[in-house]
Amino acid sequence: MTASDFATYIAGLPRVLSGAATLFRDADGRVLLVEPNYREGWALPGGTIESESGETPREAARRETLEEIGLDLAPGRLLALDWGRAPDRPPVVAYLYDGGVLTGEQFMAIRLQQAELLSWKLVPRDEITAYLPGALGPRVLAALDVLSTDAGPVELVDGRPA
Repeated sequence: MTASDFATYIAGLPRVLSGAATLFRDADGRVLLVEPNYREGWALPGGTIESESGETPREAARRETLEEIGLDLAPGRLLALDWGRAPDRPPVVAYLYDGGVLTGEQFMAIRLQQAELLSWKLVPRDEITAYLPGALGPRVLAALDVLSTDAGPVELVDGRPA
């Protein structure tokens, strides 16, 4: 195979979008959610992995946490990996990391990215799916289950166990 043939082959491969987020909690187990200004529903601190720069999912989760809520915290272990499908876009691979339990001082230090976020709140487990659209709610619940059992990362498809 020539270099040109290989380049053509690579260009023809399916594209997959990728994102990374971090799951932060308080001492009562409530989950930190952020309210985007560009779409309905709430989200976790996170976003797109900048693969052009060679960014890894873990690096993206840390960068997005710093950009969105102003906290420079290294993500903990990987809790969930989710393959998401939608008819109007390429598949999405979402990495969800443990951010741990934040202290009162850390909550007081949150500074929202004004260009993208309106507010933040702490939400109990039983209200997660009311706030998080699509597969994100089930993804977060699956990640919370991983935390409660000390199991390894869970593999998901559209937020459900694979």
